[in-house]
Amino acid sequence: MKKINHLKSARRTLKIEAKGLEELSKSLNADFNEVCNKLMNTKGKIITLGIGKSGHIAKKISATLSSTGSPSNFINAGEALHGDVGAINKKDKVLIFSHSGQSEEIINLLPYLKSVGCEYFSITGSKTSSIAKNALINLDTGVSEEACPLDLAPTTSTTAALALGDAIAVALLEAKEFSSSDFAKSHPGGKLGKRLVTKVDDLMAKGKGLPIVDLKTTLSKTLIEVSSKGLGVALVIENNLLKGIFTDGDLRRTLNEEVDPLDKPISQFMTKNSKTIMNNSLAIDALNIMQNNKIYSLAVLDELKQPIGVIRMHDLIEAGLV
Repeated sequence: MKKINHLKSARRTLKIEAKGLEELSKSLNADFNEVCNKLMNTKGKIITLGIGKSGHIAKKISATLSSTGSPSNFINAGEALHGDVGAINKKDKVLIFSHSGQSEEIINLLPYLKSVGCEYFSITGSKTSSIAKNALINLDTGVSEEACPLDLAPTTSTTAALALGDAIAVALLEAKEFSSSDFAKSHPGGKLGKRLVTKVDDLMAKGKGLPIVDLKTTLSKTLIEVSSKGLGVALVIENNLLKGIFTDGDLRRTLNEEVDPLDKPISQFMTKNSKTIMNNSLAIDALNIMQNNKIYSLAVLDELKQPIGVIRMHDLIEAGLV
C-alpha cells in the first residue's frame, strides 16, 4: 500500500473545497434574491427534495430552515412516488437538490408538482440539466474541481450545495429578524435550549429554604442558619434590602484572621457590595457572572431590589447548563 501524507491530502481537499465556495459566492446573482423572496412569502411549508447524497443535504437544510423560523419538511424523492408526495400542496414551495440535475426519481416527480400548482426551484450542478430547465429558478452549484482525485465522489459539489442551502436559511433568518428567543422556542431540549429559556427564578432557592440574617446576627447564629438551610451561604439584610452575603470563603478568611469571632456581628465578616442578579434574568447570565468573578453563588433580587433567592453554581450544573 502506498504511503500517503494524510495531512497533505487533507489540506489539499480543504483548499479545493474552499476555492469552490469562493467561486460559488462570486457566481451568485439576482436569482438568489428571487428564490429567497419566493420562499420568504410562502403560505405553506418549504419542501426540500432530493435523493442519495443530495437527499442527505436536502434533509439537513430542511432541519436548518425549520429551526430558524421557516417551517420545512424533507421528502426523499425515491419514496415520494409511493405516497409521500401527497404531503405537498399548492401553498408550498419546493426546493430540489440534485447535483447532476438528471435524477430520474426527481424528473418523474416534476409532472406532479406542476399539476399541484406549487412553485419549485432547483439547486443543481448543471444549468442545462432537465431539472434546472424545468425549475422556475435554478441556482447553479457547478464547481471547477472535485476534491476527489478520481473526480468521481461528489466532494466539492456537495459542499457547495450544502453551503448554498445554509446561505438561503440564514438569508431568511435575517430577513425575518429571527432572534435567539425565537430559536429557543424550537430548541426546548438539550443544553442549547436550556441556556436560552431557563430563568434564574426556575433554579434558585427561595421561600422558607432561604438563609437570611440581619446585620446584628452573630457569626455563631449565622453558621447555624447556613447549616440548617444547606446552601453554604447566608444573605445579610436590613429593612428588606441586601447589605451583604456570607459564604464559605468568608468563613475561612474569618477563622484565619480573627480570634474568638463567634459572638461578633456578621456585619464584620460578610462580603459587602456582593454580585447579584435579577430573578427574571436568564440562568446562563448567572453562570457568566459566576465564572467571570470566580464565585459560586449569587443573591437574587426582585424588581424592588429586595433579596428573594440564592442561585449557586451547583444549581446550574444540576440543570445541565454547564
